[in-house]
Amino acid sequence: MEQLTLSTPALLFSAISLIMLAYTNRFLAYAALVRSLHEKFKDNPDKKTYEQIKNMRKRLVLTRLMQITGISSLLLCVVCMFLIYIKWTLFAAIVFAVALLFLIFSLGVSIREILISVKALNWHLSDMEEY
Repeated sequence: MEQLTLSTPALLFSAISLIMLAYTNRFLAYAALVRSLHEKFKDNPDKKTYEQIKNMRKRLVLTRLMQITGISSLLLCVVCMFLIYIKWTLFAAIVFAVALLFLIFSLGVSIREILISVKALNWHLSDMEEY
């Protein structure tokens, strides 16, 4: 096994930061959509809007999980760097491995959330297909 250096976990900082930016942008877009769906449902409660709200709830849960695991990955990278700094290399390697697992899990959840989003968009497009 190669020696773990301070630069190894630091390499993930920019990648995780970009991922977190994308997750945050997605969350903000969902927040705006939830607010508009809420108003629409209050004005005219119908099944289609209710189904959209249910779908958004699932997507928000997944987005929260993506953000939590992404942030956990970044936090563990910082802990790993500290452990390398104090020369606890075995613990640093374990913490770095866990950080990578959190990042993998976060990306996997992101794929799942994207699939749900595409399904929702296809559902919206389906009412136009009859024309």
